[in-house]
Amino acid sequence: MNMDFLKRPSMPEDAVQYQLFLVHPEPSDAEAHERFLQRILAEIAPLLVQYIWQHQAFNLRYHPEKGDVPAHLGGVTQFGDNVEDEWFIVYLLKHITRTFSDVAAVVSDNDGQFLLIEAAEHLPKWLDPDSSENRVFLYQGELHILPNRTRSGEVGWPRDSVPAVGQALEVLHSHTESCLAKQPIRSALARRLDGYPDKIQQNFHRAHCYVPAGIVVVLSRRPDLIAPAVSAFYLRDPVDLQACRTFHTFPPDTRVMTSVKFTRCLYAQLQQQSFVPDRRSGFTLPACSHPQYRAHELGMKLAHGFEILCSKSGQSSSEKEASVSSNPLWRGFLDSLKTNGYFKSELEGSVRYKDLMTSAESFFRQSVTSTHRPDIQNPGQEVMNVLEDASYSLEELKNQEAHLTPEDSDAWLDISPQELERLLEERGGRGVSDGTRKKAQPDEELQEEEAGYSLIAVTKGMKSFINAMSSHEGAEIPRSCLTDPFSFDPDAVSNALDRLLGSKDDELDSDDFEDDEEDGNDVDDEEVQNGKFQEQAGAEELDNLRKYMDEMDQELQSTNMGKSFTQNNRASNKADASKNSSAASRSEFIEEEIQPLDLDLNLVSNLLESLASQAGLAGPASNLLQSLGIHIPPDADQS
Repeated sequence: MNMDFLKRPSMPEDAVQYQLFLVHPEPSDAEAHERFLQRILAEIAPLLVQYIWQHQAFNLRYHPEKGDVPAHLGGVTQFGDNVEDEWFIVYLLKHITRTFSDVAAVVSDNDGQFLLIEAAEHLPKWLDPDSSENRVFLYQGELHILPNRTRSGEVGWPRDSVPAVGQALEVLHSHTESCLAKQPIRSALARRLDGYPDKIQQNFHRAHCYVPAGIVVVLSRRPDLIAPAVSAFYLRDPVDLQACRTFHTFPPDTRVMTSVKFTRCLYAQLQQQSFVPDRRSGFTLPACSHPQYRAHELGMKLAHGFEILCSKSGQSSSEKEASVSSNPLWRGFLDSLKTNGYFKSELEGSVRYKDLMTSAESFFRQSVTSTHRPDIQNPGQEVMNVLEDASYSLEELKNQEAHLTPEDSDAWLDISPQELERLLEERGGRGVSDGTRKKAQPDEELQEEEAGYSLIAVTKGMKSFINAMSSHEGAEIPRSCLTDPFSFDPDAVSNALDRLLGSKDDELDSDDFEDDEEDGNDVDDEEVQNGKFQEQAGAEELDNLRKYMDEMDQELQSTNMGKSFTQNNRASNKADASKNSSAASRSEFIEEEIQPLDLDLNLVSNLLESLASQAGLAGPASNLLQSLGIHIPPDADQS
C-alpha cells in the first residue's frame, strides 16, 4: 500500500493549489521566471481585473527548485464557499497552457486530482488516487494523463511507481499525443468548464442597495472589496457586533441608493440571512410591503459588514502598503498590459483610464505583491485607505439615484424540484437524454405501456448488476448500463464457473476415488472409470441437493416465510385448495402449494415497496436504480 500520501502536507478543504512548469526547462534563474510571470499576468489580466473573488485571488510567484520538483511558478487560493472560483482557476490554467505551449499545469485540492473525479466514470481501471500522482497535467489547453506502461519500450510510466515531476514532463513533451486523455474524459472536463469566459459575467448579480455614501465611493474604486464585507457580516460574532452599536465610519444618515455588483454566492449569503439591527445603530427598515424594502435590508447588512471590517483594520499609517510602482515587476507588467491593448483607446489621465489603472493596480497587488508579503492583506485597512484618498459629494451621489442600472432578477435563488433533479443528474454524470422530462400522458394505455417497459428495464438492469464482476473494492455498475459496451472473455467465464461448480478434474477430492483407482489396469480404463465415477458423483450430488431443497420447502411451509413471496399460479392454487380442502390429503395440499417463484415479479414488487417506504427521499433502492440509469416515476397513489 502506498503510504506516501501520509507525508504530503495537509491542505485546507476550501483551497486549490496550482503549479506551472516548463516542459523542456533550460537553466534559468529567478529573473527569467519573473519575466515569464509578467507575460502570464498580462495575458490573464483582462479576465481578472473585474473578477470578484470569494476569499483569495489567483496568485503566482516563483518557487526555486526543491528536491525532485524543478523551479516553477505556483500559488494557493482559498475559495471559501464559492467553489466556482476553483473551476475558474482551472479555466485560467487551461487558457495559460493553450497560450504558452511550453507550459504544463498541475492543479489539486484537498481531494487530490479533482479533475479526474469529474470524469470518474470514464477513467481506465488502473488509474486511482495512488497511481495518479505526477501523471495528470493540463498541457496545450487539454488534459493529459501519462499512460500505464506495462512493458519496456511502451510510452508512459509503470503503475506501481511514482514518476518525478521532471521525468513526467519529459514523457509529456516527447510523447504528447500518447499522453492526451481520452475524448470522454476531456469532454467531461469541458462540460464542467462550459460557458467560460462569458460565465464570469453571468455569475455576477446586480442589486440596488440603500447604503452609506462612503460605501458607494469604496465600491466604485474597489468593487472587489464587496467580498470581505459580505464575509464579515456572514461570519459575524457578538464581539464584531459591538462595533455596530454606533456607526463611526459609515453613518446611516448619509445613505443613498446605489447599484452594487455581487457574485451570486455573495448575494445569496447576504440576502438569505435574517438580521435585526441594534436600535442604537440608527438603521431603521421600512415595512415589509415597502417597494424598496429589500434594498434597505441589503444596504443595512452591507453597512454592518463594512463597519466590522474597518473596526478590525488596526494598522497604523506607518505600516501602510507600499505603492505598486515601487515593485520592480510593475513596470514590465504595465508595459505588457499596454502591448496587449488593455487600456484600449483611452487617453492617459481620463476618468476611464484611471479606473482601468486602479483595477490593474488592485489585481497586481493581489496577484503578485501579496504573495511576497501575505501579512499585508488587511481588507479593513484597504477600505480606510480608499476613504482617505477619495473625495465625494453627497448631493451628487443622490442625483445619481435616478440613473441606476436595472436590478438583475434573483429568480435563480428559487429552484423547482424538476430543475434540482436535472442538476443532480448532470452532476452525477447522467444527463436527461432529451433535456426535459416527459409529461404524464392522460391516455391510460400509454401509461401502462410506459410502466411495463420500465418494469422490464428494472429486471434486466438488476440482473445485469448482479451478474457483473466486482472486486473487494466494491460493486461495479455493469458496462451495459453505461455508454461503453460490455465485453467479457467467454473462456475466463467458463473456467470460473467450472471452478465454482467443481466440474474440473483438479477440483475434485482425490479421496473420493482413491480406492477405485487402485484396481485400474491401464490408463484408458482408468480414464473411463474416472469419467463414470465423476458422472455418478455429480448425479449423486445433484440428487442430494434436490432432496435438501425439497425438505427445506416442506419445512418452510409451516412458517409465514412463503407468504412474503409471489408464486406462479398462486392465486389459482389457493382457490383450488379452498374448494378441495375437505377431500385433499395433506401431502397433496403441500404438493399444490409448492410452486416455483416468479422471480421477476418478486424483484420488482420488493423494489417498489422499498421505494414507497422512502417517501421520495434518498435510499438504497432509489440510489441503486439511479446508478443503473433506471428512472421510476413517482408514486401517484397516495393511499
